[in-house]
Amino acid sequence: MIGITGGIASGKSSVAERLRALGAIVLDADLIAREVVEPHTLGWAQVKEFFPEVIQENGAIDRRELARIIFSDPRRRKRLEEIIHPLVRFRLETDSAQLEGNGKLVFAEVPLLYETGWDEWINPVWVVYVRPEVQLNRLMARAQISAHEASQMISSQMPLEEKATRAQQVIDNNQTLAETWSQVDALWKELTL
Repeated sequence: MIGITGGIASGKSSVAERLRALGAIVLDADLIAREVVEPHTLGWAQVKEFFPEVIQENGAIDRRELARIIFSDPRRRKRLEEIIHPLVRFRLETDSAQLEGNGKLVFAEVPLLYETGWDEWINPVWVVYVRPEVQLNRLMARAQISAHEASQMISSQMPLEEKATRAQQVIDNNQTLAETWSQVDALWKELTL
């Protein structure tokens, strides 16, 4: 399994989208993280126990409120990660084993790949890189949040520069989407020749 990571708003999803268009199978850790806390699952029950204020009347998690809490309190963010990460890892491992057993080339889009230490079992790793000011501006625009809020979210992750130094491949996403996709296409061609 090949890991795709980067920072928030660095363009991981754009790279994953391009790989899917080329025929790759990309497992999305963020999507799995949402699925493992759907109402009345084990993950949801644990979130409800430790973050009761984010459970809405219909049982759904108020994700905006949860994000506000965890990005302002590192201790509570760590607790949420302790709930979600093992559930996500289990799904990634079982899904990829089944797909790879059928001869498929599998990618995993994992925002916190290095932070969780998952580079020990997901290897090689491709990092999608953007300059810090590009990342900040993209996140503010995408999430409609202030520079302060965006900075809090970005600082909760390992700096992109550090991720890039640890990666086997770095995809520069500072320019146009076409230029990013050109890099992805070249890497895909190397894998599939």
